[in-house]
Amino acid sequence: MKILLIGANGTIGQSVKDELSLRHHVISAGRSAGDLKVDITDAKSIEEMFREIDNIDALVCTAGAAKWGKFEDLSEEDFYLGIGSKLMGQVNLVRIGKDYLNENGSFTLITGILADDPVMGTVPAAMVNSGLHGFVLAASRELKRGLRINVVAPGLVENSVERIGHLFPGHKAVSMKDTARGFCRSVEGNVTGEVIRIY
Repeated sequence: MKILLIGANGTIGQSVKDELSLRHHVISAGRSAGDLKVDITDAKSIEEMFREIDNIDALVCTAGAAKWGKFEDLSEEDFYLGIGSKLMGQVNLVRIGKDYLNENGSFTLITGILADDPVMGTVPAAMVNSGLHGFVLAASRELKRGLRINVVAPGLVENSVERIGHLFPGHKAVSMKDTARGFCRSVEGNVTGEVIRIY
């Protein structure tokens, strides 16, 4: 398959790229690095990216930002960071990409454990993740041409433990290999409308 991977240089994206590249042709895209440049917060940038490439069988996204901070300190603008990036950025990858992917292609988005088990300081991220879960379920029922869509929701990944593990008290880290396998299940399997939880 020819797979377009958004966010290939990130913590999770690198592992997903390593795994999928064993069996498929992976083209990377990102804001500052990759085979293609894209800013997922900008619909025009997404459209331009798709116009640069053809015959895409699958799109995988491991990118998207959201604000962390105490709820009492968050502004309206802080919430819009996650809405514009992780939520609408991924929604637009699907909304625009549905016209470019090959028949029977697939979309795989990313959320995380915060939708089900938010830790302190993650209200915007938990909100965005939950919204994406609803989007994937609803969109899976309306996509045409055999297109599939799923979302992978990893827990605290082992490569992030040193940096943010203290923010997840009592959480067991999940391996990068298991996380990457979740994306493979979406891309290489036949499921659609699923939240693939890696906890």
